[in-house]
Amino acid sequence: MLTNDQLDQWDRAHFLHASTAFGQHARGESPTRILQGASGVHIEDRDGNRLLDAFAGLYCVNVGYGRPEIAEAIAEQARSLAYYHSYVGHGTEASITLARMVAERAPAHMNKVYFGLGGSDANETNVKLVWYLQNVRGKPEKRKIISRWRGYHGSGLITGSLTGLKPFHDKFGLPLPGIVHTEAPYHFRRPDPDMSEEAFTVHCASALEELIEREGADTIGAFIAEPILGTGGIVPPPAGYWDAIQPILKKHDILLIADEVVTGFGRMGTMMGCQHYGIRPDIITIAKGLTSAYAPLSGSIVSDEVFATLEEGTDRFGPFGHGWTYSAHPIGAAAGVANLQLIDSLGLVANAGETGAYFRKAMTDALAGHRFVGDVRGDGMLAAVELQRDPGTRTDFDPAEKVTAQVVAEMARRGVIARAMPQGEIIGFAPPLCLSRAEADTIVSVTHDALNAVTGAM
Repeated sequence: MLTNDQLDQWDRAHFLHASTAFGQHARGESPTRILQGASGVHIEDRDGNRLLDAFAGLYCVNVGYGRPEIAEAIAEQARSLAYYHSYVGHGTEASITLARMVAERAPAHMNKVYFGLGGSDANETNVKLVWYLQNVRGKPEKRKIISRWRGYHGSGLITGSLTGLKPFHDKFGLPLPGIVHTEAPYHFRRPDPDMSEEAFTVHCASALEELIEREGADTIGAFIAEPILGTGGIVPPPAGYWDAIQPILKKHDILLIADEVVTGFGRMGTMMGCQHYGIRPDIITIAKGLTSAYAPLSGSIVSDEVFATLEEGTDRFGPFGHGWTYSAHPIGAAAGVANLQLIDSLGLVANAGETGAYFRKAMTDALAGHRFVGDVRGDGMLAAVELQRDPGTRTDFDPAEKVTAQVVAEMARRGVIARAMPQGEIIGFAPPLCLSRAEADTIVSVTHDALNAVTGAM
């Protein structure tokens, strides 16, 4: 029984939800969940249902819900200075402090941060930085960006083009020219079942070399990639992948953008995903865990070498012609300062590594032998379960069966929120970094029971 039918009616009459079938929602053919409270790893809806959020919103509530330290920092900032822009040298105590804190947590060769609002606008900024830099270097033809199939980098025009997932391209006329995609480092979907991870890495590296040769290295400005594929299926890179890819980029004078919107600030059991995988980027994209989503904020961290070229450019051509009204918004920055302090004081980076490993092992132990489970994988505080009709013959379910959607819905009925990942039958998990072992056990148990409930008659 709904406690506020009018709110439900307003929702369906007026609210266009992201990644939603508009007609079904407006007609009342799909469920709606109206939330009103949260604490720790749990959220509560308006009907009093308490659910364990095993996806941390959208990978983003790293410190967990209901942290008064962040709420108080936001309130104090709103009282003292709710807004001022960051154009032409303006800053606030919060934005300057946060920039220093981010630089302290980034790789040692990266010390400058440009703040935006979300991961999509940060990657738009990154592409403009690449284009500007190549123009300053006298190489204006180096404009193409290489991304990867199944990568996720946003849903704008450029960022949606960078994203390598069909739902973000179909019916939008994307990708735009100048964005090209290479092989996804997705060993489970390797072309030859007998191919080892090491052999598949060679395959991926060769595919990248061939793409660069076809397009021309003198036309390619940058390569963008997540340290671990996120929305494309929570897929860790195969053995040796980053050691194979980075020399190719260096040889061809191609910048590396590491999209750490998901992996940044603890999720891999290290402060940044680059540190976990031995990646040395030129630019890093940050968002989500920067504020644990208590307020919108994103950032682009640039290397000292990139900044030197940007500095040269503005000395020669005048101010950098780029900015957002809400860049480095002081309320978002205040949330970021309090959030990073909490990540440190609560030991959440270490917990992500330790409890994340426990969680993934428990999920593997519970489901790896299930007759409809093709793969259980993950890294840090990330995990995924990929379903197949017959794992032995690598036969997939018919997408029309919507098996994963049914399992995730059954999990919600049992009190756990997971995510049905796009473009595949994949159950995704990205809990808050404060997850306990007991809470991890709950997620595993509910996943196991929900999967059996849905597939029992198959």
